[in-house]
Amino acid sequence: MGTGQQRKRTATLPEERRRVILDQIDRKPIVRDEDLAARLGASIETVRRDLLALEQQGLTRRVYGGVTRPRAHPVEPPFEQRRLTRAPQKRAMAQLAISLVTPGTTLILDIGTSVAEIARQLPATYRGRILTNSLLVAFELAGREGIELLVSGGRVRGGDLACFGPHAEALFSGFYGGIAFLGSGALHPVIGLTDHYIDEIPSRRLILEHGDEVYVMADSSKLGQIAPAKVCDLAALTAVITDDGVDGELEQAFGDAGVRLLIAPTLPSDDAAVEGVRMA
Repeated sequence: MGTGQQRKRTATLPEERRRVILDQIDRKPIVRDEDLAARLGASIETVRRDLLALEQQGLTRRVYGGVTRPRAHPVEPPFEQRRLTRAPQKRAMAQLAISLVTPGTTLILDIGTSVAEIARQLPATYRGRILTNSLLVAFELAGREGIELLVSGGRVRGGDLACFGPHAEALFSGFYGGIAFLGSGALHPVIGLTDHYIDEIPSRRLILEHGDEVYVMADSSKLGQIAPAKVCDLAALTAVITDDGVDGELEQAFGDAGVRLLIAPTLPSDDAAVEGVRMA
């Protein structure tokens, strides 16, 4: 048998196909069965048998729309570490978020370091009502002239000083409208918005249900990740605010999923960070 024929036959072996499949999954967050079949020159049935074998070995995971690598749920770092990490990116994201706010707009500010940065940078000229379940946000805004500040109360989680439970849910269930800025544990183009703290999800779902516009603050390190608990699908969001470190393939994956990424460029001068904001 000639060398060319031997190579061709070797390329059709299950081990070779599965190596190519794993290589493709490493390159993209989600790979469709049809794309794998076209790349391998194999039938859909053959590819699906290979995917089943890989899943049984714990090497892949079936998701809606295709297949992906199984990912260990990311562990959220301690608050103080998160507060100091990616600070320029969070400042740029906060400035972008503030640029979306018109005078008199009611704001709903969720928990998280990126959302707290919005409160920190909110201009002194802002006048309006702000609802929050974050004591960090409340600390930044308490006593500010022209702001009607409503704080949920409830049980408090240390570090982020996040309020949760029936008292927090009662605040958000009684108001409708406004622009909401949500924190995030992780954001995936197929799985959607997920978080680390199950007890805080009911409040977020009320915000999603009642807000006129809902933006998620997710720096680029959180994109493509999956935290343990599901909050919502991407379709529930108005857009995602992130920084310019987002991977190009992930950016495309979110675009294909129908969600807008508002990308804040991280510039040496924070005052200029909103200039050149890019929408994907």
